[in-house]
Amino acid sequence: MTEEISSYKFACAVARFLDEKIASNISILNIASVSSFADYFVICSAQTSTQVKALTENLSEKVKSVFARLPLGKENDVKNRWNLIDYGDVVVHILQEDERAAYAIEKFWNHAFSIPQDTWLKESVEYSEYEGVKK
Repeated sequence: MTEEISSYKFACAVARFLDEKIASNISILNIASVSSFADYFVICSAQTSTQVKALTENLSEKVKSVFARLPLGKENDVKNRWNLIDYGDVVVHILQEDERAAYAIEKFWNHAFSIPQDTWLKESVEYSEYEGVKK
């Protein structure tokens, strides 16, 4: 039996999974009140195209094993400078730093509520790989 969780809790867990694999500058935007296609964006940066690909693959596997969820879709550019994973209620953007600056997702969605890092870390503590270790 798989665990049913809210889109908020799922977004927090996704952010934690990315954080524990050394993604940087992670943000969660609550877009539910300004969009009809998703509830949350989880956005993070990676240093290289190899890291973008590794974060994408690791996240997909982790979400599949923990929540038994497969993405509704995935998109990426040919050089793996950015990847998008669509879970329906939560859309994950993994981008190299230059691509993130160019796409300016947070600026475009500046009317969405941003969830602070200390909040999503607290909300997702039970999904930590590092039991008993606090950040």
